[in-house]
Amino acid sequence: MKVVLFCGGAGMRLRGYADDVPKPMVQIGTRPILWHLMKYYAHFGHKDFVLCLGYKGNCIKDYFLHYDESVSNDFVWSNGGKRVEMLNRDIDDWTITFVETGANANIGQRLKAIEPYVQDEEIFLANYGDGLSDVPLPSMLDRFRESGAVASLLLVQPTSSFDIVHAEQDGTVKEIRPIPSTDIWINGGFFAMRREIFQYIRPGEELVREPFQRLIEQQALLAYKYRGFWQCMDTFKDKQHLETLNQAAAPWKVWSQNCAANRTSALEENSQLAVLAQL
Repeated sequence: MKVVLFCGGAGMRLRGYADDVPKPMVQIGTRPILWHLMKYYAHFGHKDFVLCLGYKGNCIKDYFLHYDESVSNDFVWSNGGKRVEMLNRDIDDWTITFVETGANANIGQRLKAIEPYVQDEEIFLANYGDGLSDVPLPSMLDRFRESGAVASLLLVQPTSSFDIVHAEQDGTVKEIRPIPSTDIWINGGFFAMRREIFQYIRPGEELVREPFQRLIEQQALLAYKYRGFWQCMDTFKDKQHLETLNQAAAPWKVWSQNCAANRTSALEENSQLAVLAQL
């Protein structure tokens, strides 16, 4: 099953840090967030990637063309450096298709641009490329296959420190609650789609606006609610938070956890399928 990753963002809210690289190439530890996301999908057996390039797409191409396995793998160095034996590998079984989809294109346009590369896929995966999660992907896919819907998206609760304030028309405050404690859900950027999705996209349209609205009207869009770990990287503060987690638990690194089966079982209890009534 192919995985489409939207890699064209400029990361405007990361200005000052990510001026020289596209947003998916901002590093978490020794590897860019894009690599972490691809490792997540590869862990579940999805190793055929289509990268939708845009802003400074050459940086992403160069990274993989000159990929250094030694950065994140153990190796034996001998013969004065003339021989390097890798003890394990990262991406030797991955297939990556690099597609220039336009510097200023939106997500809908980028998806439409790679249609020829997924035309033989009954179902394919897609991701915004700037957020990490430990959502149990097989469970999400099973629900989607059973539903017969055209598209599915991950719903998560925002991690914002802002508060929701309910007030009367005269200004009297009735309630103040932190966002994470409310029943507010947002688009987490993890998608599963059938190839029929392209029939719903018109030129210039943003994916989650007009196309998804058409699916909603036909009750063909599903949402997978997940209360486990999810974190986007919109700001430098988000990057710092991911860096801190990477040095400790790094919950998105499902490929390195020994008790994945027990953990997945527990997480699924907090997940549920819902028909998306509104975005």
